[in-house]
Amino acid sequence: MSRRYDSRTTIFSPEGRLYQVEYAMEAIGNAGSAIGILSKDGVVLVGEKKVTSKLLQTSTSTEKMYKIDDHIACAVAGIMSDANILINTARVQAQRYTFSYQEPMPVEQLVQSLCDTKQGYTQFGGLRPFGVSFLFAGWDKNYGFQLYMSDPSGNYGGWKAAAIGANNQAAQSMLKQDYKDDISREEAVQLALKVLSKTMDSTSLTSDKLELAELFLSSSGKVKYEVCTPDALSKMLVKYGVTQPPAEA
Repeated sequence: MSRRYDSRTTIFSPEGRLYQVEYAMEAIGNAGSAIGILSKDGVVLVGEKKVTSKLLQTSTSTEKMYKIDDHIACAVAGIMSDANILINTARVQAQRYTFSYQEPMPVEQLVQSLCDTKQGYTQFGGLRPFGVSFLFAGWDKNYGFQLYMSDPSGNYGGWKAAAIGANNQAAQSMLKQDYKDDISREEAVQLALKVLSKTMDSTSLTSDKLELAELFLSSSGKVKYEVCTPDALSKMLVKYGVTQPPAEA
């Protein structure tokens, strides 16, 4: 039955479903997972890098985490080429706002404007939805630290802890059990790594399969976005007992 209604995004099925949008969400289910956790003193983003071949030159820049503005960053799951278009759009919008009003763009306003773009691609003929989900981490003077999740349909919501990508259901239920409201940033990192280690397809967690980024306020009160180096990440994995220390030669 669905075959008659899934050829384009502009047609509802008799059950009221848009199959192309659902298929786009399904595509994200095969992508490397990403987890975001909101803590009292920052936001933690952790992403799984899919290493498809040993011959691939690992990129020096991050693959799952992107800085949009000084106070907003995001983690991505899905088709990276689609994500790049949306990230560039978000960066331009953030700079336009700063240029016009001389202050950083409120986090939700940026997320909403990006989701408006995504929604347009589900309503007009001849276009396909963006096959990408985002976790946005940000800070603004109105609401402090915030974490938003958005999907290809253009829906978004504020979350305390969220997971996107492969095995996101299992990760979400683990987060639901273990998340506490007054969690510190360090505990949030530990929780994110623990959840990822249990839900990732690969058997052992190593720093070359992971990316970790944190958004927090520095001692001077400025918002700081910091990506964890592979060495620091390896030490962290051993410290939290998520991976075994390398055997001494």
